[in-house]
Amino acid sequence: MASSQLVDSMKPVTATAAGEPANASGALDRFGSLNVFLRAAETRSFTEAGRQLGISSSAVGKAISRLEKRLGARLFHRSTRSIALTPEGATFLTRCQRIALEIEAAETELAHANAAPRGRLHVGMPMVATLMMPVIGAFMKAYPEIMLDIDFSDRMVDVIDEGFDVVMRTGEVSDSQLVTRAMGTYRHIIVGSPDYLAERGTPTEPEHLERHACLQHRFLATGKLRHWPLFRDGESLNIELPTIAIATAVEPLTLLAEQGIGLACVPDFTIRRQLAQGSLVPVLQSYLDSPNTFRALWPSSRQISPKARAFVDYMSTYLFPVVER
Repeated sequence: MASSQLVDSMKPVTATAAGEPANASGALDRFGSLNVFLRAAETRSFTEAGRQLGISSSAVGKAISRLEKRLGARLFHRSTRSIALTPEGATFLTRCQRIALEIEAAETELAHANAAPRGRLHVGMPMVATLMMPVIGAFMKAYPEIMLDIDFSDRMVDVIDEGFDVVMRTGEVSDSQLVTRAMGTYRHIIVGSPDYLAERGTPTEPEHLERHACLQHRFLATGKLRHWPLFRDGESLNIELPTIAIATAVEPLTLLAEQGIGLACVPDFTIRRQLAQGSLVPVLQSYLDSPNTFRALWPSSRQISPKARAFVDYMSTYLFPVVER
């Protein structure tokens, strides 16, 4: 949106039939004067500025003259054929454009706040599909006018170029083109079924994993195995894990671990039900790293829409009951 398309409240007062402002004896209101200046500066023509504003070119010229008198500075170089900004005018234009953008942003924010969440919502989420589906299903029931288009992937998507409204990811974000909100925290934990641990024994030291069956997660985008985040005295441990199965999603690893096939290292929020029911038991908790942050990301170039805000708020509340702000 061009800065000349300022809100209606910044238009000059209504013109008379003769093309002069109705308040002929007084100055245009301050915001109206800024709008006249913006139109004239961007069109480089008093005539075109007047046509767009619905007033005469002479009214534009008089408004600019009054503004220059009030500011104590010449804003335009004038000739019979053209106008050009003075250095002071160019500086003033930059400030006025910022004011216009702030007013536009304020209007957009209020409009969004009063709008009902609806329409297509393009969301990127990590590959923990079925584990998030109960919360996603509840969201869809709560907001039936929102049509979700979800891309489940562990790859690093381009939020802006690929047209995502919201992307949910882990870790820190350094891209200045994105706004981030911390949704909650989670930890990777190592778990096994009670039957497996009864048969193979419960590891009490990281090195004990070398005698266990390990279920590993491979990143689809890179082909690398996820490192099990084991630490001792602040130092990362590199344990040689006997791998008996590899999957590119968390769900198969969780199911195999529940069946007593081996130990898996998975995000704790993905197995809350299994932990509560006792079908999976955590081990080596004192050797695992500190919590990670789960974040929602969206482009900083635009105000977050009502549908995207509704989604972020809902997921923050129900996927991560304890939220880190």
